[in-house]
Amino acid sequence: MKTEITISELAKLMNVSVHQIRYFEEKGVLQPAYTDSNQYRKYSIDQVYQLAHILLLRKLSVPVHSIKECMDSFSADQYRQLLHSTLHQVEAELLRLKELQLFTKKVLHEQQSFSSQSNQYQIKRRDVTYFTRWMEMDSSTKLNAKLLAEKVKRVPNLFESDIHYIYDGSNINTLCLEAQEPGDFSFPEGEYLSMQRLIHEDDELEQMIEQLYDYAAEESFVITGPLILIEKSYLSLFSESKLHYELQALIKPVANSKRRVEHECNTDNE
Repeated sequence: MKTEITISELAKLMNVSVHQIRYFEEKGVLQPAYTDSNQYRKYSIDQVYQLAHILLLRKLSVPVHSIKECMDSFSADQYRQLLHSTLHQVEAELLRLKELQLFTKKVLHEQQSFSSQSNQYQIKRRDVTYFTRWMEMDSSTKLNAKLLAEKVKRVPNLFESDIHYIYDGSNINTLCLEAQEPGDFSFPEGEYLSMQRLIHEDDELEQMIEQLYDYAAEESFVITGPLILIEKSYLSLFSESKLHYELQALIKPVANSKRRVEHECNTDNE
């Protein structure tokens, strides 16, 4: 009774294609036990194990041209090193995928929030927030490609982050990124008056700021501290040629405040 199998049977057994097996043969890493009188390749149990090892090495990202060397000369210690290296790569990839998952969820959440709250005033509760300074620029200077080119290397994946512009009444605007621990400065916890809007031109941004101050005065809110303008450039995926901004200001309501949590803006942009 013959104990060998054909190439198609081997392919089915190992869940690979016949083409793959022939490719391994062409590269000299797998050969049949023998070829019968009808020129059919025949494979024994030895080739089954050999192919299993080849497929394992491929899974460990060993290139085909290096497989023969591995199988002929690698020691147990070298195989352990190979496995540790692969494990390190897998852990790095898992971390990358986790970060991608969190970012994707963030974009979906922010887009949904913007869609439901655009052109509305809201009161948002914020915990203490820490910031690291990214750059400072004169209030009369517009952000341009040259400024970005000079700074961008300091921030990986810059436009996946929220960029915070801090307006403190001086002639210098500070651009910051939110940090997980105390950095260059922080904003206190409290209630922040907030509005979100799509902006195309700079004068629309100035109008947005003026309207926030007007609304705060109407509602008897006292704005304490600087304004925070948050640019969410990743949301521009959903709106061509416009940027998504959220404006926030720490408020201190007075005793006779007519405070409303949400109120639609009456603007020319609606």
